[in-house]
Amino acid sequence: QVQLVESGGGLVQPGESLRLSCEASTIIRLNDMGWYRQAPGKQRELVATITSGGSTNYADSVKGRFTISRDNAKNQVYLQMNSLKPEDTAVYYCHCNAGVYYRDYWGQGTQVTVSS
Repeated sequence: QVQLVESGGGLVQPGESLRLSCEASTIIRLNDMGWYRQAPGKQRELVATITSGGSTNYADSVKGRFTISRDNAKNQVYLQMNSLKPEDTAVYYCHCNAGVYYRDYWGQGTQVTVSS
């Protein structure tokens, strides 16, 4: 099994930066890892993903502002968020799929609020 624990959320002003971290507690091989977010009244949406080999994918709304990275040795994934906007306000969830069956796992979420 996999347990995902996020950290790094908070309240920032527009234009500022935050770095989210997620640590996976598991002995199972992690495949893709990523970040999703859900704003009030909206569906959960993809923010960024990264494969075990380091290939990345971003939502158009965050390209050029957010950077996803991972440390395979530590089973950690990160999201560096720069030039934050009020529309980035959401609960951010860490996600991974793991094992030979690519089973999905989710963290509990961390709140990011961008407001002046």
